[in-house]
Amino acid sequence: MAVYTPVGETALERFLAGYRLGAVLRFEPIPEGIDNTNYLLEASSGRYVLTLFESRIDPADLPFFVELMDYLAVRGVPCPAPVPRIDGTRLTRLAGRMALVVTFLEGERDPGAFRAVGEALARLHLAGEGFASRRSNDLGLEGWHRLAALTSARASEVAPGLAGRISEALTELAGVWPEGLPDGAIHADLFPDNAVFRGGAVSGIYDFYFACTDALAYDLAIAQVAWTVDPEGRFDTRAAAEMQRGYETVRPLEPAESRALATLRRGAALRFLLTRLHDWLYPAPAALMTPKDPLEYLRKLDGLS
Repeated sequence: MAVYTPVGETALERFLAGYRLGAVLRFEPIPEGIDNTNYLLEASSGRYVLTLFESRIDPADLPFFVELMDYLAVRGVPCPAPVPRIDGTRLTRLAGRMALVVTFLEGERDPGAFRAVGEALARLHLAGEGFASRRSNDLGLEGWHRLAALTSARASEVAPGLAGRISEALTELAGVWPEGLPDGAIHADLFPDNAVFRGGAVSGIYDFYFACTDALAYDLAIAQVAWTVDPEGRFDTRAAAEMQRGYETVRPLEPAESRALATLRRGAALRFLLTRLHDWLYPAPAALMTPKDPLEYLRKLDGLS
């Protein structure tokens, strides 16, 4: 999350007139993350998150994200539920951006809750069965090549030889990337700052704005890289195994999925190296956003070799 677009008091009042949320008690920016503008909105009816979608999000993708959160929330997944306006719509405009209000989910961070994360992710995948809409993963192999092309000329500003190392990893993964694995709706960004916990269980999964249709095992691999490989590239195999065990108590992996996990983890590390590198070299002009270190994910990629 980040803050790119300011919202004035008058604009907020006009916007909220289209809802039945009650009186505003608190309204403040949420400065974490890199993609959209987010505000914490506390009203007499409860707590919410107001998101304004910035240029990185294709407006054509917004119905997929909103419909997926609706679908999962109704089926018991602890994810933000889009709040309908008085006229029944969910998406509208505010400050020149498409905007959405979702419920706020209470809980605390727990970066060591590996098993609980695996269980929650598997439940999300099962709950998503039957979701009819599909969205291709624009940060899959084709997207990695596009980002590599956009960043190669300046990658040496971050680290000598970085463009060559990325090119080598792309060539390697393109030759072994698994196909035909069970797929469906995936979160695709389940980092520790996108989950909260209560009583040892996941009480909230946030930020569905990278969600897409892709291999379910790739979603698990992304979470393993985010939660069980430290910033220096040390892979905690015990923690990754614990997350996988939690996942498989809910949805057992097929043999092909288990065999593919190591490759999928390397792909996940490369994906975040490339997106962070792009944001580092071409930062958005946000007042409350600091790009994240891309070399953390180069170290993770090396650690997963």
